[in-house]
Amino acid sequence: MDFGDSPEEAAFRARFRAWLAENNPGLPTSSTDDEYWAGMAAWHQSLHRAGFFGLSWPTEIGGQGLSSVFDVILDDELAAAGAPPRPSLGYLVLGILEHGSDEIAQRFLPGIISGDERWCQGFSEPDAGSDLASLRTRADLEGDEYVLTGHKVWTSYSDEADWCMVLARTDHEVPKHKGISAFAVPMRQPGIEQRPLKMINGVTKEFGEVIFDGARVPAANMIGEPGDGWRLAMTVVSHEREPGELGYVARYRKLVRQLAEQVGQEPDRYSTDQQRELAWAIVESDMLRHHVCRRLSGRLDGIDHGSEGSVDKILMTEVEQAVGHASMAIGGAGVDGGDDTWLKVYLYSRAQSVMGGTSQIQRNLIASRLLGLPR
Repeated sequence: MDFGDSPEEAAFRARFRAWLAENNPGLPTSSTDDEYWAGMAAWHQSLHRAGFFGLSWPTEIGGQGLSSVFDVILDDELAAAGAPPRPSLGYLVLGILEHGSDEIAQRFLPGIISGDERWCQGFSEPDAGSDLASLRTRADLEGDEYVLTGHKVWTSYSDEADWCMVLARTDHEVPKHKGISAFAVPMRQPGIEQRPLKMINGVTKEFGEVIFDGARVPAANMIGEPGDGWRLAMTVVSHEREPGELGYVARYRKLVRQLAEQVGQEPDRYSTDQQRELAWAIVESDMLRHHVCRRLSGRLDGIDHGSEGSVDKILMTEVEQAVGHASMAIGGAGVDGGDDTWLKVYLYSRAQSVMGGTSQIQRNLIASRLLGLPR
């Protein structure tokens, strides 16, 4: 497998590297500070205006129509520069492209890709996380609108979003997987309450709860056909679990590079055990990078990885938690008024085995769908 750049790729890399040197926003680590989440909208728009966002998406919806290789180059350069990763919106784009009508795609995707309209994802509920099909949010048809009633949780950027991709039950007489539909719901309306969730590391901008109590959505905003919501959800979560599409590889490499620089400045301060934790995190993050490159090569050859996204999710969890352990070993907890940045990185890493699908659920999926073991 040749990971070298073609002349066209090398020219793109040089052009982006030069642009990034002048436009890196210098935001703090995503897992440590509200400033990071507050600055992501401007970063998204800056990348798009310069022609560096939506590289592999179709031009007719605002993308650049390039090969996925260019997204990998972009991620590499962002990590090398210590810049924030590109915003993770691929799950929305692919969900709408695959399941929405041409009218829905043309109406919503250009605004998603440009960053002019901010979106969130209303899937999980207090009693429907890993068992998403048990969701209780309902959408009842009244004339040419649906009325939403329900409760969503862990809704990323809900307090900033203009729109939400919502899963709601539209048919209560069929098996639970078949009665779910998906909607593009406007968030700035009566009947929607936002409740930011403060995380253990102090971040308040990343997640929130959303209460729907009589909110309305036009029937024309349904994404796909009635009852197609579960199929859309599986497309979305499979994409969410691929680390190469979320910029996670870039984020991990950024963190381990910062830790390695810290050790390099005063190597005698750190014991063999501390340095071993960092070395393992470096190995793990590099392993994930090569795994993502292999996945990319497969996609370029037309391979649909499907359920293998569960393998990616478990690998991503192991890498993030290895980086979290190295953060504590090298950076420390910042007690007695010290810098607690690395403690926050560690605390955030603990959530990776739960969010986006628990590790236990991913192992069950691997066992049943990939290995063919009985349930």
